Amino acid sequence: MNEKNSAKAGELSGKEAAPGDEADAVKAAEETADRAEARTDTTPADQADKGAAEVGPNSGGSEPTRDQADPADQADPADRADKTLVAMPPAPQQGSARPTADAASEPDEDQADAATGASEAPREPRDDGAASSTPPSDEQPEQPEEREEQPGEEGKQRSEADAPKSPEAPEASAKPDPVSAPAPVRGPDANPESAPAPAPDPPDPDPDPARKPPAPSWAARRESDSERTSEFVALKPDLPPPTSPRPVTTAPGPSSSGEKPGSGSGDPDRTREFAAPSRADNDRTMALTRPPAPSAAAPATSSGTGDAAGPPPPLDLLAQLTNTPPKAETVGRTVARRIKIWGTLVALLAVVLVAVQALRPLPTPTLKLTGKASHTADGGALSLPWPTEGQAVVDIDGLGRMGSYGEMKPLPIGSVAKVMTAYLILRDHPLKAGDKGPSIPVDQKAEDDYTNGVTEKESVVEVKAGQQISELEALQAVMLPSANNVARLLARWDASTEEAFIKKMNDTAKELGMTNTTYTDASGLIESTVSTAEDQVKLAKRAMTDPVFRQIAKLPSYQSTTTSGGSTVETARTQYNFNKLVPLNGVVGIKTGSTTKAGGNLLFAAETTVGDSKQLIIGAVFGQHKPNIIETAMAASKSLILAADKALRSETVVKKGEVVGQVDDGLGGTVPVVAAKDLIVPVWSGASVAIKLTDDGKALPHAANAGTEVGMLTVGSGAGEAKVPVTLKDDLSEPSFGAKLTRLG
Repeated sequence: MNEKNSAKAGELSGKEAAPGDEADAVKAAEETADRAEARTDTTPADQADKGAAEVGPNSGGSEPTRDQADPADQADPADRADKTLVAMPPAPQQGSARPTADAASEPDEDQADAATGASEAPREPRDDGAASSTPPSDEQPEQPEEREEQPGEEGKQRSEADAPKSPEAPEASAKPDPVSAPAPVRGPDANPESAPAPAPDPPDPDPDPARKPPAPSWAARRESDSERTSEFVALKPDLPPPTSPRPVTTAPGPSSSGEKPGSGSGDPDRTREFAAPSRADNDRTMALTRPPAPSAAAPATSSGTGDAAGPPPPLDLLAQLTNTPPKAETVGRTVARRIKIWGTLVALLAVVLVAVQALRPLPTPTLKLTGKASHTADGGALSLPWPTEGQAVVDIDGLGRMGSYGEMKPLPIGSVAKVMTAYLILRDHPLKAGDKGPSIPVDQKAEDDYTNGVTEKESVVEVKAGQQISELEALQAVMLPSANNVARLLARWDASTEEAFIKKMNDTAKELGMTNTTYTDASGLIESTVSTAEDQVKLAKRAMTDPVFRQIAKLPSYQSTTTSGGSTVETARTQYNFNKLVPLNGVVGIKTGSTTKAGGNLLFAAETTVGDSKQLIIGAVFGQHKPNIIETAMAASKSLILAADKALRSETVVKKGEVVGQVDDGLGGTVPVVAAKDLIVPVWSGASVAIKLTDDGKALPHAANAGTEVGMLTVGSGAGEAKVPVTLKDDLSEPSFGAKLTRLG
């Protein structure tokens, strides 16, 4: 408190201050300055506590007159704007000079009446129920009246200064808003240093009580009802500006005729309300309070409200970041979102599928026969001069069977079995044309077989143990003069034993489909070696594919290196072929065979020219028992060879340019192919030949121009095969992009 406010209160009451109290007023001013210095050393909390003890909730007071205003205040109105008006409660009406804290914090009605009667300025209406929410007005009256100083004011102010501090006064650490804070009221005797200032550093929370100034002598005087007034103490707390000022309200002022606050009908005074913290006691101030800090937002939940369950969904998080609430979930939005998600996945899969299908390797094109698969020659069934007994078969190699005679049942075949022996030696020990092959040592068994064979009238060739005989000469001795002893020698040389070689003979017969054939001897002398004309024709076709075998089979004779050059057939240097048909009528072999039980047998082969091709006639005549049995077999064979040659003719099966097939690119695209030449095939009356379309071992292109050769049209096989190339009728192009995408294989 200061003396300035006491003088103001005296003027408002219309009386002059007592002359004897001037010394006390000067002393009070000095003590006020000391208290101001003490307040600078205290913490903001201590200042707030001290202000709470000195200030009341509904304290009223009068403004100083224009004549008594402090020149510093008139010169610096901005400084007054920075000060906050705090209502000071009046001292209770007691005899003691130091009222208690309860009396200081609770003004009674008598004091309020005295203050109201002494002040002519408008007052805030007092309402005990809402006193804390309605602070005094920050606006000052436009024309305050001059009043006389009352001596009782000084004692009242000292009593209020010595009142105990309220422990629950709010801290005033923030600086008030210079615009919204009310201007301070200063008297002429006030010391500028007595104004409170914000503490730069918080001091010891328990300040030294010895620094508290003593109470003035006039503070003990008892004030009358007319002397009691409310006073204003200028404070400048370091408070933050209010966050949002409340709207200006108009409240009726108190009556000057002694009515209680709130009961009069004074001029309305506009006030600005500031939020103030609630207190346990009835002490209220106009200090601005810092708004409570917002509590930390709780983590958002999946529903958007947030809790400890986890982060919010992306849509809610986006809504929080953009300050836009998420749209309400509806069936349409759910369907649209799923369509977007699945549509994106489907589109991605489609792109991958298109890329895979487009980059996959193209299938290899193939040729397909679309024309006729066989051709049947004109005329009826062919009639051939068949023998009257035994078995007979005539085939055109590669074209088919011309005819057969007799029941194909196993019978002894004699030396015809040597065809299998020669075939196996050349297969396992092949020879090149003009090469004699390895030398084979002659063992004692081969010499003994020669000696015994002469005695038994077997077909043998003279050999002696220790001699060397070439593979080629040994094969010639087996095929032409049909030497049994040399055939057994080759079997031992190839498989170490004759039994092992015989096993190979039977195994090979099964491989060739000779189902009615059984071998028990490499020479065929033993009558248990049996076969049929049909089976031996199968073997002859295979053996005639070997050029060395074919060369040996068509020889009329050869020169022996093991014979002594005697006058007998077995010892002669020149060894002749037993097949007397060679080389007449195109006969090129193959092998004769005869025994008493088997009769005369001949496995023959003859070459003939049909048109521009050379055809091979292969046949067999078995089981001829008419004497001379071997001559009878050869005669029957000759008749069949001549008849077959006469029956063969050329016939055009496919004409040039005829569509015979197509190229299939594997993805549904096809291009027709045509024969590049006339296909002329040897046929006979009523013959049926098969037609094949092949790529001739060459890979087909994915794209080619029309006329490009892409394969062969073939009739027959082996020696009787006839073929012509085929070409593209139209351009061959790669499959289209659509065909690549839609292919499944």
